[in-house]
Amino acid sequence: MHEVCIIFYLNSMKTTMKRICIYPKDIQLITGKSYRQSARLMQKIKSELRKKSNEFLTFDDFCCYTGIKYEQISHLIKG
Repeated sequence: MHEVCIIFYLNSMKTTMKRICIYPKDIQLITGKSYRQSARLMQKIKSELRKKSNEFLTFDDFCCYTGIKYEQISHLIKG
């Protein structure tokens, strides 16, 4: 019985957790650009926001830069 509760809890946690970092594959899905163009756009955004190479680009950063509202792309985000 106890194991069932733990598994249920872990499964319910998975659905509530959303990631905040965006990757070229996400940008490709959102914009319809190629993977390479998406990676370039990501680097351009990071450069203009003066992010270091070890810093991640967030969905908020992407949305602010492109003018796309987060609500318009939130359904595209997978785990």
